[in-house]
Amino acid sequence: MTKRVTVGPAGYMPASAPEMGVELAPKGQALLYGDVVSEEEAMRDAAIALLTRDNPTIFPGPQVLWDWKDDVAEKAAAILDLASEIPNCKIIPMPDYRPKYPKIDVKAEINPNHPNLTILDNKIKACIFVGVHCHYANLSLRMIRAGTDCYTTALCAYMGHEEAMASIRDLHAEDIQKFKEIIIEERNKLGIEWETTLPPENPSLEKEDFSTLSPADYGEYRSLIMTKKGEHVTETE
Repeated sequence: MTKRVTVGPAGYMPASAPEMGVELAPKGQALLYGDVVSEEEAMRDAAIALLTRDNPTIFPGPQVLWDWKDDVAEKAAAILDLASEIPNCKIIPMPDYRPKYPKIDVKAEINPNHPNLTILDNKIKACIFVGVHCHYANLSLRMIRAGTDCYTTALCAYMGHEEAMASIRDLHAEDIQKFKEIIIEERNKLGIEWETTLPPENPSLEKEDFSTLSPADYGEYRSLIMTKKGEHVTETE
């Protein structure tokens, strides 16, 4: 296999994957190092990377963090199942893409403006992007490939990502479960003993006290939760 999209560091301004001739995989297939392969081949290569490289980490984005449509809760549950089968896997969420300046807490979050810093600071050698909006994912994956030696896997609900080492498209909960089963198979082949357990809570995250929230804390969205003149709210969720 000719590997066009490879583990970096690829340099400050590497050629983009499309510039190198990489095209998105057709339905039912996947990308591996820029070449079209079967979904299973891409998943097995990614599984080996996640099982053998240091500090495997899952980066879930807003599309799986918020329960905004019918299949999301099922996907989110499948992602937790997947994480529980990867030894010492961490989860660092991407709930908010807005730039955070002058700096971010690279141990607690990843932001598309600084993804390589989070990868480097946590010494992450293999990661999964899932539920990240495509334009942000492509930007982040290219920056990670440019400045780190991290193996990237993209699990995408749409057409996939050329910048990842392994890219699975049209993702549903059953595809995540299939990936989990492949990870278990490869883990057993490698003779890795592991007791299934969920990742620990991120110790860098501050404890939140929701009892102190007021409508003013919701900024431009406060009008959505404040009662209007003459309105009587009788039921709440």
